[in-house]
Amino acid sequence: MKSIFSLPVILFPLLLTAQPGPEITSWIINTTGQTGYNGIQSNVQQVQYSTNNVYVTATCIPDYSIGPWASNPNTPVNQNFVFKITRNPVQNTGNPVSTPLGHIGVWSNGVSVFNAKDGMSYNNQGIWFRDALVFEGISFDNCLGHPAPNGEYHHHVNPTCLYDDTDDTQHAPIIGYAFDGFPIYGAYGFDNVNGTGVFRKMQSSYQLRNITSRTTLPNGTVLQPSQYGPAIGTQYPLGSFLEDYEYVPGSGDLDEHNGRFCITPEYPSGVYAYFVTIDASEDPVFPYVLGPTYYGTVQPGNTGPNSGHNTISEPVTNYLPGSTGIIESNGYSDFNAFMTGNLLSVEINTVYQNGAALKLFDVSGRMVESKSDLVMGYHTFDVGHLYSGVYVVELTGAGNRFIKKLMR
Repeated sequence: MKSIFSLPVILFPLLLTAQPGPEITSWIINTTGQTGYNGIQSNVQQVQYSTNNVYVTATCIPDYSIGPWASNPNTPVNQNFVFKITRNPVQNTGNPVSTPLGHIGVWSNGVSVFNAKDGMSYNNQGIWFRDALVFEGISFDNCLGHPAPNGEYHHHVNPTCLYDDTDDTQHAPIIGYAFDGFPIYGAYGFDNVNGTGVFRKMQSSYQLRNITSRTTLPNGTVLQPSQYGPAIGTQYPLGSFLEDYEYVPGSGDLDEHNGRFCITPEYPSGVYAYFVTIDASEDPVFPYVLGPTYYGTVQPGNTGPNSGHNTISEPVTNYLPGSTGIIESNGYSDFNAFMTGNLLSVEINTVYQNGAALKLFDVSGRMVESKSDLVMGYHTFDVGHLYSGVYVVELTGAGNRFIKKLMR
Protein backbone atom coordinates (compact mmCIF):
# COMPACT_ATOMS: atom_id res chain seq x y z
CA MET A 1 0.00 0.00 0.00
CA LYS A 2 1.45 3.34 -1.03
CA SER A 3 1.88 6.07 1.56
CA ILE A 4 1.12 9.48 0.11
CA PHE A 5 1.66 12.73 1.93
CA SER A 6 0.14 16.19 1.91
CA LEU A 7 1.59 19.07 -0.07
CA PRO A 8 3.06 21.99 1.89
CA VAL A 9 1.69 25.48 2.41
CA ILE A 10 2.94 28.09 -0.04
CA LEU A 11 0.08 29.99 -1.71
CA PHE A 12 -3.62 30.83 -1.19
CA PRO A 13 -3.11 34.12 0.68
CA LEU A 14 -6.76 34.72 1.50
CA LEU A 15 -6.90 31.54 3.57
CA LEU A 16 -3.39 31.00 4.81
CA THR A 17 -1.10 32.76 7.21
CA ALA A 18 2.69 32.73 6.91
CA GLN A 19 3.86 29.17 7.46
CA PRO A 20 7.00 27.05 7.50
CA GLY A 21 8.22 26.11 4.05
CA PRO A 22 8.10 22.69 2.38
CA GLU A 23 11.47 21.74 3.86
CA ILE A 24 9.55 21.59 7.16
CA THR A 25 6.08 20.48 6.11
CA SER A 26 6.86 17.77 3.54
CA TRP A 27 7.80 15.04 6.04
CA ILE A 28 5.52 12.10 6.82
CA ILE A 29 5.33 12.40 10.59
CA ASN A 30 4.11 9.48 12.68
CA THR A 31 1.75 10.98 15.26
CA THR A 32 -0.02 7.76 16.26
CA GLY A 33 2.83 5.41 17.15
CA GLN A 34 2.26 3.38 13.99
CA THR A 35 4.76 0.57 13.56
CA GLY A 36 6.34 -0.99 10.51
CA TYR A 37 8.86 -3.78 10.03
CA ASN A 38 9.48 -5.90 13.15
CA GLY A 39 7.28 -3.63 15.28
CA ILE A 40 9.56 -0.59 14.90
CA GLN A 41 7.90 2.83 14.81
CA SER A 42 7.67 3.94 11.21
CA ASN A 43 8.27 7.11 9.24
CA VAL A 44 9.47 10.34 10.88
CA GLN A 45 9.03 10.75 14.63
CA GLN A 46 9.75 14.46 14.97
CA VAL A 47 10.57 17.54 12.87
CA GLN A 48 12.21 20.52 14.59
CA TYR A 49 13.42 23.67 12.94
CA SER A 50 15.39 26.84 13.52
CA THR A 51 15.95 29.82 11.26
CA ASN A 52 18.60 27.96 9.31
CA ASN A 53 18.07 24.24 9.79
CA VAL A 54 15.51 21.44 9.93
CA TYR A 55 16.16 18.43 12.16
CA VAL A 56 14.44 15.21 11.11
CA THR A 57 14.26 12.38 13.65
CA ALA A 58 13.53 9.00 12.11
CA THR A 59 13.92 5.25 12.56
CA CYS A 60 14.64 4.61 8.85
CA ILE A 61 11.65 2.23 8.76
CA PRO A 62 8.76 3.04 6.38
CA ASP A 63 5.08 2.42 7.01
CA TYR A 64 4.72 0.26 3.90
CA SER A 65 5.44 -3.46 3.91
CA ILE A 66 9.08 -4.29 3.18
CA GLY A 67 10.96 -7.50 2.41
CA PRO A 68 11.79 -10.21 1.69
CA TRP A 69 15.28 -9.64 0.31
CA ALA A 70 16.61 -12.46 -1.82
CA SER A 71 20.32 -13.19 -1.35
CA ASN A 72 20.53 -10.51 1.36
CA PRO A 73 20.99 -11.73 4.94
CA ASN A 74 20.70 -8.26 6.51
CA THR A 75 17.81 -7.20 8.72
CA PRO A 76 16.42 -3.64 9.08
CA VAL A 77 16.87 -2.11 12.53
CA ASN A 78 16.00 1.23 14.12
CA GLN A 79 18.72 3.73 13.16
CA ASN A 80 17.64 6.53 15.54
CA PHE A 81 18.66 9.14 12.99
CA VAL A 82 18.62 12.89 13.50
CA PHE A 83 19.35 14.39 10.09
CA LYS A 84 20.17 18.08 9.72
CA ILE A 85 18.87 19.78 6.55
CA THR A 86 19.75 23.37 5.71
CA ARG A 87 16.83 25.71 5.04
CA ASN A 88 19.05 27.96 2.94
CA PRO A 89 20.60 25.73 0.27
CA VAL A 90 23.08 27.29 -2.14
CA GLN A 91 24.80 26.16 -5.30
CA ASN A 92 28.32 24.85 -4.89
CA THR A 93 30.46 27.04 -7.14
CA GLY A 94 33.69 25.22 -6.26
CA ASN A 95 34.75 21.66 -6.94
CA PRO A 96 31.71 19.35 -7.11
CA VAL A 97 31.16 17.19 -4.03
CA SER A 98 30.72 13.52 -4.87
CA THR A 99 27.80 11.67 -3.34
CA PRO A 100 29.46 9.22 -0.92
CA LEU A 101 28.58 5.67 0.02
CA GLY A 102 25.85 5.42 2.60
CA HIS A 103 23.04 7.94 2.95
CA ILE A 104 23.19 10.96 0.62
CA GLY A 105 19.73 12.28 1.47
CA VAL A 106 16.55 11.23 3.21
CA TRP A 107 13.17 10.34 1.79
CA SER A 108 10.13 12.08 3.24
CA ASN A 109 9.34 9.03 5.38
CA GLY A 110 12.76 9.07 7.05
CA VAL A 111 14.24 6.24 4.98
CA SER A 112 17.76 6.75 3.62
CA VAL A 113 18.61 7.70 0.04
CA PHE A 114 21.70 5.89 -1.30
CA ASN A 115 23.60 6.66 -4.50
CA ALA A 116 23.91 4.41 -7.56
CA LYS A 117 26.93 2.44 -6.30
CA ASP A 118 26.83 -0.93 -4.58
CA GLY A 119 30.05 -0.17 -2.69
CA MET A 120 32.33 -2.37 -4.75
CA SER A 121 34.47 -1.86 -7.84
CA TYR A 122 36.00 -4.16 -10.42
CA ASN A 123 39.15 -5.78 -8.99
CA ASN A 124 38.76 -3.42 -5.99
CA GLN A 125 40.70 -0.72 -7.89
CA GLY A 126 38.20 2.08 -7.32
CA ILE A 127 37.94 2.78 -11.07
CA TRP A 128 34.97 0.78 -12.40
CA PHE A 129 32.21 1.12 -9.80
CA ARG A 130 29.43 -1.43 -9.84
CA ASP A 131 25.86 -0.28 -10.38
CA ALA A 132 23.72 -1.23 -7.37
CA LEU A 133 20.62 -1.86 -9.52
CA VAL A 134 22.53 -4.34 -11.67
CA PHE A 135 24.47 -6.16 -8.96
CA GLU A 136 22.08 -5.86 -6.01
CA GLY A 137 18.72 -5.51 -7.72
CA ILE A 138 17.89 -9.15 -7.06
CA SER A 139 17.81 -8.31 -3.35
CA PHE A 140 15.42 -5.36 -3.72
CA ASP A 141 11.94 -5.92 -2.32
CA ASN A 142 8.73 -4.91 -4.08
CA CYS A 143 9.29 -1.33 -2.92
CA LEU A 144 12.80 -1.37 -4.49
CA GLY A 145 14.62 -1.13 -1.18
CA HIS A 146 16.81 -3.36 0.97
CA PRO A 147 18.83 -3.25 4.22
CA ALA A 148 22.56 -2.53 4.43
CA PRO A 149 24.85 -4.63 6.65
CA ASN A 150 24.26 -2.18 9.52
CA GLY A 151 20.49 -2.69 9.18
CA GLU A 152 19.89 0.63 7.43
CA TYR A 153 16.93 0.16 5.08
CA HIS A 154 17.39 2.32 1.98
CA HIS A 155 16.56 2.94 -1.67
CA HIS A 156 19.18 3.43 -4.38
CA VAL A 157 16.42 4.05 -6.93
CA ASN A 158 12.87 5.34 -7.21
CA PRO A 159 10.98 4.48 -3.97
CA THR A 160 7.93 3.16 -5.75
CA CYS A 161 5.85 2.53 -2.58
CA LEU A 162 6.35 6.07 -1.26
CA TYR A 163 4.16 7.84 -3.85
CA ASP A 164 2.11 7.13 -6.96
CA ASP A 165 4.81 6.97 -9.63
CA THR A 166 2.22 6.24 -12.34
CA ASP A 167 0.22 9.45 -11.86
CA ASP A 168 0.77 11.63 -14.93
CA THR A 169 -2.10 14.00 -14.13
CA GLN A 170 -0.16 16.26 -11.80
CA HIS A 171 3.29 17.31 -10.70
CA ALA A 172 4.98 14.68 -8.57
CA PRO A 173 5.24 15.50 -4.85
CA ILE A 174 8.38 16.22 -2.91
CA ILE A 175 9.52 12.78 -1.77
CA GLY A 176 12.70 13.74 0.05
CA TYR A 177 15.60 16.12 0.49
CA ALA A 178 19.24 15.72 -0.48
CA PHE A 179 21.86 16.62 2.11
CA ASP A 180 22.65 19.84 0.26
CA GLY A 181 19.14 21.01 1.19
CA PHE A 182 17.52 20.80 -2.24
CA PRO A 183 14.26 18.88 -2.69
CA ILE A 184 13.89 15.52 -4.42
CA TYR A 185 10.74 15.12 -6.47
CA GLY A 186 9.08 12.05 -7.90
CA ALA A 187 9.24 11.28 -11.58
CA TYR A 188 6.80 13.84 -13.03
CA GLY A 189 7.38 17.55 -13.55
CA PHE A 190 6.12 20.36 -15.72
CA ASP A 191 7.09 20.13 -19.38
CA ASN A 192 8.67 23.58 -19.13
CA VAL A 193 10.91 24.95 -16.38
CA ASN A 194 8.61 28.00 -16.06
CA GLY A 195 5.84 25.81 -14.68
CA THR A 196 3.80 25.45 -17.86
CA GLY A 197 2.94 22.60 -20.18
CA VAL A 198 1.84 19.04 -19.61
CA PHE A 199 3.10 16.80 -16.83
CA ARG A 200 5.63 14.21 -17.95
CA LYS A 201 8.46 12.05 -16.69
CA MET A 202 11.71 13.94 -16.33
CA GLN A 203 14.44 12.49 -18.53
CA SER A 204 18.01 11.79 -17.43
CA SER A 205 20.81 13.28 -19.54
CA TYR A 206 23.09 10.30 -18.88
CA GLN A 207 23.49 7.94 -21.82
CA LEU A 208 25.29 4.66 -22.31
CA ARG A 209 28.65 5.28 -23.93
CA ASN A 210 29.37 4.10 -27.45
CA ILE A 211 32.26 1.85 -26.48
CA THR A 212 33.26 -1.71 -27.26
CA SER A 213 35.83 -2.05 -24.49
CA ARG A 214 36.41 -0.50 -21.06
CA THR A 215 39.76 1.18 -21.68
CA THR A 216 38.79 4.83 -21.15
CA LEU A 217 36.73 6.79 -18.64
CA PRO A 218 33.80 9.07 -19.51
CA ASN A 219 36.00 12.17 -19.08
CA GLY A 220 38.36 10.89 -21.78
CA THR A 221 41.07 9.53 -19.49
CA VAL A 222 42.98 6.72 -21.21
CA LEU A 223 43.66 3.94 -18.74
CA GLN A 224 46.66 1.71 -18.31
CA PRO A 225 46.04 -1.93 -19.28
CA SER A 226 46.09 -2.91 -15.59
CA GLN A 227 43.18 -0.49 -15.04
CA TYR A 228 40.95 -1.75 -17.84
CA GLY A 229 37.48 -2.83 -16.94
CA PRO A 230 36.10 -6.27 -17.84
CA ALA A 231 35.13 -7.12 -21.38
CA ILE A 232 31.67 -6.00 -22.45
CA GLY A 233 29.60 -9.12 -22.87
CA THR A 234 27.13 -11.47 -21.27
CA GLN A 235 28.76 -11.40 -17.84
CA TYR A 236 29.27 -7.63 -17.73
CA PRO A 237 26.94 -5.99 -20.28
CA LEU A 238 27.14 -2.28 -20.95
CA GLY A 239 25.49 -0.53 -18.03
CA SER A 240 26.99 -2.76 -15.35
CA PHE A 241 29.30 0.00 -14.14
CA LEU A 242 28.71 3.68 -13.49
CA GLU A 243 31.56 4.52 -15.86
CA ASP A 244 29.60 2.91 -18.70
CA TYR A 245 27.52 6.09 -18.73
CA GLU A 246 28.40 9.61 -19.79
CA TYR A 247 26.63 12.90 -19.29
CA VAL A 248 25.37 14.29 -22.59
CA PRO A 249 24.19 17.90 -22.07
CA GLY A 250 20.78 18.55 -23.58
CA SER A 251 19.95 14.91 -24.22
CA GLY A 252 17.38 14.99 -21.41
CA ASP A 253 15.69 17.42 -19.04
CA LEU A 254 18.14 17.14 -16.16
CA ASP A 255 21.73 18.24 -15.60
CA GLU A 256 24.77 16.29 -14.47
CA HIS A 257 23.41 16.22 -10.89
CA ASN A 258 20.06 14.81 -12.13
CA GLY A 259 18.18 18.03 -11.38
CA ARG A 260 17.19 21.35 -12.85
CA PHE A 261 16.09 24.83 -11.77
CA CYS A 262 12.34 25.05 -12.30
CA ILE A 263 9.00 26.18 -10.92
CA THR A 264 7.12 23.58 -8.89
CA PRO A 265 3.82 23.71 -6.95
CA GLU A 266 5.72 24.08 -3.67
CA TYR A 267 8.19 26.62 -5.03
CA PRO A 268 6.26 29.03 -7.28
CA SER A 269 9.30 31.31 -7.55
CA GLY A 270 11.48 28.44 -8.68
CA VAL A 271 13.99 26.11 -7.02
CA TYR A 272 16.75 23.75 -7.94
CA ALA A 273 15.24 20.28 -7.64
CA TYR A 274 16.34 16.71 -8.16
CA PHE A 275 13.98 14.23 -9.85
CA VAL A 276 13.99 10.45 -9.69
CA THR A 277 14.23 9.02 -13.19
CA ILE A 278 12.21 6.08 -14.50
CA ASP A 279 11.22 4.85 -17.96
CA ALA A 280 7.82 4.19 -19.53
CA SER A 281 7.57 0.91 -17.60
CA GLU A 282 8.44 2.61 -14.27
CA ASP A 283 11.85 0.90 -14.30
CA PRO A 284 14.71 2.97 -12.78
CA VAL A 285 16.94 4.97 -15.14
CA PHE A 286 20.53 5.95 -14.28
CA PRO A 287 21.55 7.92 -12.22
CA TYR A 288 18.24 7.12 -10.47
CA VAL A 289 18.08 9.93 -7.87
CA LEU A 290 21.11 12.22 -7.57
CA GLY A 291 23.92 12.32 -10.05
CA PRO A 292 27.49 11.40 -9.12
CA THR A 293 27.83 14.83 -7.46
CA TYR A 294 25.66 17.23 -5.45
CA TYR A 295 24.45 20.50 -6.94
CA GLY A 296 24.79 22.36 -3.64
CA THR A 297 27.08 22.59 -0.67
CA VAL A 298 26.80 19.87 1.97
CA GLN A 299 26.85 20.48 5.72
CA PRO A 300 28.91 18.15 7.91
CA GLY A 301 27.19 15.63 10.13
CA ASN A 302 25.03 13.69 7.67
CA THR A 303 27.55 11.84 5.53
CA GLY A 304 30.39 9.49 6.29
CA PRO A 305 30.78 6.64 8.81
CA ASN A 306 28.42 6.75 11.82
CA SER A 307 26.80 9.95 10.52
CA GLY A 308 23.17 11.01 10.73
CA HIS A 309 23.11 11.44 14.51
CA ASN A 310 23.29 15.21 14.81
CA THR A 311 23.07 16.95 18.17
CA ILE A 312 20.74 19.95 18.26
CA SER A 313 22.66 22.85 19.79
CA GLU A 314 20.43 25.78 18.85
CA PRO A 315 16.91 26.90 19.78
CA VAL A 316 14.32 25.02 17.71
CA THR A 317 10.57 24.89 17.21
CA ASN A 318 8.72 21.61 17.05
CA TYR A 319 6.64 21.32 13.87
CA LEU A 320 3.12 20.03 14.46
CA PRO A 321 1.56 18.27 11.44
CA GLY A 322 -1.68 19.81 10.28
CA SER A 323 -0.88 23.27 11.65
CA THR A 324 -1.56 24.80 8.25
CA GLY A 325 -2.72 28.24 9.33
CA ILE A 326 -5.98 27.88 7.43
CA ILE A 327 -8.65 30.22 8.70
CA GLU A 328 -11.86 28.25 8.93
CA SER A 329 -14.98 30.31 8.34
CA ASN A 330 -17.92 28.18 9.43
CA GLY A 331 -20.33 31.02 10.07
CA TYR A 332 -22.87 30.16 7.38
CA SER A 333 -25.29 27.39 8.36
CA ASP A 334 -26.30 27.30 4.68
CA PHE A 335 -23.27 25.12 3.93
CA ASN A 336 -21.40 22.15 5.32
CA ALA A 337 -18.72 19.86 3.92
CA PHE A 338 -16.73 16.82 5.01
CA MET A 339 -14.55 14.07 3.54
CA THR A 340 -14.86 10.35 4.19
CA GLY A 341 -12.72 7.91 2.29
CA ASN A 342 -12.74 8.82 -1.39
CA LEU A 343 -15.80 11.07 -1.18
CA LEU A 344 -16.22 14.79 -0.63
CA SER A 345 -19.74 15.45 0.67
CA VAL A 346 -21.32 18.90 0.48
CA GLU A 347 -24.55 20.02 2.11
CA ILE A 348 -26.41 23.11 0.80
CA ASN A 349 -29.36 24.16 2.93
CA THR A 350 -30.61 27.17 0.97
CA VAL A 351 -31.96 27.72 -2.53
CA TYR A 352 -29.64 30.07 -4.42
CA GLN A 353 -31.08 31.73 -7.52
CA ASN A 354 -27.89 31.21 -9.50
CA GLY A 355 -26.79 28.07 -7.67
CA ALA A 356 -23.87 27.66 -5.32
CA ALA A 357 -20.24 27.22 -6.34
CA LEU A 358 -17.62 24.88 -4.94
CA LYS A 359 -13.84 25.13 -5.16
CA LEU A 360 -11.40 22.67 -3.63
CA PHE A 361 -7.76 23.65 -3.11
CA ASP A 362 -4.75 21.70 -1.98
CA VAL A 363 -2.58 23.50 0.54
CA SER A 364 -0.19 24.75 -2.10
CA GLY A 365 -3.10 26.92 -3.25
CA ARG A 366 -3.74 24.94 -6.43
CA MET A 367 -7.42 24.45 -7.27
CA VAL A 368 -7.95 20.73 -7.80
CA GLU A 369 -11.76 20.65 -8.17
CA SER A 370 -14.48 23.15 -9.05
CA LYS A 371 -18.25 22.84 -9.47
CA SER A 372 -20.92 25.42 -10.23
CA ASP A 373 -24.71 25.66 -10.26
CA LEU A 374 -25.10 23.41 -7.23
CA VAL A 375 -28.68 23.21 -5.98
CA MET A 376 -30.05 22.74 -2.48
CA GLY A 377 -29.41 19.29 -1.02
CA TYR A 378 -26.55 16.83 -0.65
CA HIS A 379 -23.82 16.40 -3.24
CA THR A 380 -20.98 13.89 -3.30
CA PHE A 381 -17.82 14.02 -5.40
CA ASP A 382 -15.19 11.37 -5.98
CA VAL A 383 -11.79 12.58 -4.73
CA GLY A 384 -10.05 9.23 -4.80
CA HIS A 385 -7.58 10.55 -7.36
CA LEU A 386 -6.23 13.15 -4.93
CA TYR A 387 -3.28 12.69 -2.60
CA SER A 388 -4.01 12.12 1.06
CA GLY A 389 -3.49 15.29 3.05
CA VAL A 390 -4.96 18.70 3.86
CA TYR A 391 -7.45 20.43 1.54
CA VAL A 392 -9.54 23.60 1.69
CA VAL A 393 -13.12 23.67 0.45
CA GLU A 394 -14.73 27.01 -0.44
CA LEU A 395 -18.49 27.26 -0.97
CA THR A 396 -20.10 30.48 -2.16
CA GLY A 397 -23.60 31.64 -2.96
CA ALA A 398 -25.42 35.00 -2.97
CA GLY A 399 -22.51 36.70 -1.24
CA ASN A 400 -22.13 34.04 1.44
CA ARG A 401 -18.76 32.34 1.72
CA PHE A 402 -17.91 29.17 3.64
CA ILE A 403 -14.33 27.93 4.09
CA LYS A 404 -13.31 24.74 5.81
CA LYS A 405 -10.16 22.69 6.20
CA LEU A 406 -10.63 19.00 5.38
CA MET A 407 -8.39 15.98 5.69
CA ARG A 408 -8.35 13.20 3.14
